[in-house]
This record gives sequence, structure tokens and C-alpha cells, in this order.
Amino acid sequence: MLRSRRRPTEKGRKPCYRSSRHSPMKANEVFDEFKYEALRCEAKKNGHYTKLGFDVIKLFPTHNCVVFHQRMGSGLCQPVQAIDVLIAEMRVFGFKYQPQPPVSKQWRQTDYVIMDPQEIASRSRDKDKKKIVDVLLGQATNADLAVVPIVGMGGLGKTTLAQLIYNEPRIQRHFELLVWVCVSDTFDVNSLAKSIVEASPNKNHDTDKPALDRLQRLVNGQRYLLVLDDIWNNKEFHRWEMLKVCLRHGGMGSAVLTTTRDKRVAEIMGATDYNLNVLEDCFIKKIIEARAFSSDKGKPAELVEMVDEIVKRCFGCPLAATALGSVLGTKTNVNEWRVVSTRSSICAEET
Repeated sequence: MLRSRRRPTEKGRKPCYRSSRHSPMKANEVFDEFKYEALRCEAKKNGHYTKLGFDVIKLFPTHNCVVFHQRMGSGLCQPVQAIDVLIAEMRVFGFKYQPQPPVSKQWRQTDYVIMDPQEIASRSRDKDKKKIVDVLLGQATNADLAVVPIVGMGGLGKTTLAQLIYNEPRIQRHFELLVWVCVSDTFDVNSLAKSIVEASPNKNHDTDKPALDRLQRLVNGQRYLLVLDDIWNNKEFHRWEMLKVCLRHGGMGSAVLTTTRDKRVAEIMGATDYNLNVLEDCFIKKIIEARAFSSDKGKPAELVEMVDEIVKRCFGCPLAATALGSVLGTKTNVNEWRVVSTRSSICAEET
């Protein structure tokens, strides 16, 4: 953001925008030529020129790398000079650059509290929950840290499944310490270690010590379950190893449960991932009906008949079913439902 301190301009001085007025257009032209050159080199490398034949090759101008570099160097000068002019004018008028505050990530924050009044989630993911709970409890005599990643596309219900596991009575009784942390798009080791400590009910208050030291002290000797929800971009092995060194100080049978869309993340964490499948249509239908029909208005028969067709558009994705059901809840007749059914394209089979 730019703000002016409203300094008076010099008498008779007018801001000069002439040199900068066409700079965006000129810059775009230069960048387009760079793109064209990259495509041309790629085509030549892959032998496409030969495939096109001599007659087509004659349509392309003769290419000279030296001439191209000189022309591009000259072409870049004007946009760069225009930027210099703008900077000088900013200083004359007293403009100051003020960086924008980072965008809040609160919209994606999750916790272990699950909202499932009709128990659709618990019934639809019961088999998945039991399998993972058995794996976690089966690590009781394992001295090494167990890592279980839940992998699946967005909207499939990975976080919901993790919530069901976290709140399972057997899990609550087995582990001495349970901690839930939403990682989202930043896997910064120190920040994550601090978040884990702060999320724990047994957190220590040695705030003057490094976050990793505090984390090691927190888990030391305790059998814990740590849920790292929604890991996006932990693509560097050494980051996970730095965190894992501290987590290994936990008691025997400790485990880390993670959710991620990226199978590569699970591989880096050195674990056998649990691939989450789509929901059965019967549960998708229940989700849509729960959202679309309010208890006081009932379920009009003509609208109920249309639900099966809408179920097919969700491809087993509960988030798509929730979104479509919520939209349908604002519609009252068959024509309005038909418009939603035919025009909405929330979810494809793989995305």
C-alpha cells in the first residue's frame, strides 16, 4: 500500500508519466518473445521441426541467437527505465511502501471437536476408524515412533476421520497425552514445535527456551498421540527429521496421525499411508438430505426423487454433498432444484 505525505510539488513541475505509460505493454511484448523463444527451442529439441516438413519450416524466420539476445537486452531497457522513473516520482511525492499484513489462516484452522448431530460421519467412516484405531493401539509395545498418514483428495473427510479417531474412547484411555495441531500450508519446524507445545494441556512455560527443546521436554517419557492435520507442503525430508528427533523422546507406543492430500508427504514421513476412499452413495444421499430439508418443512416427495440424480454429481465426496445440499436448502421447488442439478459442477471424479 502506498501513502502520500502530501509534500508540495516544485513550482511548475508536473509528474512525468510519459515514459511509464506504455511500460506494461512493452514489458508484456518482451516477455511474450521470451515465451516464444522457449517454445521454439523446445520444439526444435523434440524434433518437431523435422516432423513439420521443409515447407512449413520456411514460414519461420531465420533465427540468430546473438541477434535475439541483443534485441531482448535492448527491449528490457525501456521497462526498467520506466520503473526507475516511477521510483523517482514516488520519492518526490513522498510515497512510502507499507507491506500488507499477512492474510489470516483462521479460515482453515481445525480442532478435535466434531459436529456430527445425525452421526452420518461416524457411521460412514466407522470401518476406516476401526482400522486406524487398531493400528495405533497395536503400537503399544513399539519403541519406535509410529506414523500413520491419512491420504486423500480435498473434501473427502480426512479431518473428520481424524476427529473420530481422536475422540474414540479407546484412544482417549490408551494415550497419556493427546495433542491436535492444524499445520495447513506452512511446515516450519520451530513454529510447529511451538504450536504443539501451546496446544498441549500439559504445556511447560519455559518460553525463553528454543521451541524444539520445549517440545522434547513435553513428550519426554509420555505415551502420546499427536495429530498433525492438513499438511500441505512438507516436501523436505530434513524438516521432518528435525521434528522427529524430538518426538522420539516420547514413551513406548507413541504415535503421530497426519492428514494430507499429497502422497509424497506421507512417503517423506517414512510411513505406510492409509488411502481414504470415497463415501458410499447411501451416505452421500443422507448428507444432501440433512442439508437440503429442514425438520419443520418436511421432505416434499417430488424433491426427494431428485436427490438420487444429484448424488451422482458428488462422486462420493462429502464436501461436495454438503455444499450442494446447503444450496438446495435455499430452493423450494422442482424447477429451482433442476437448475442446481444441471448447472452445478462442484466435483469431478478425480478432483
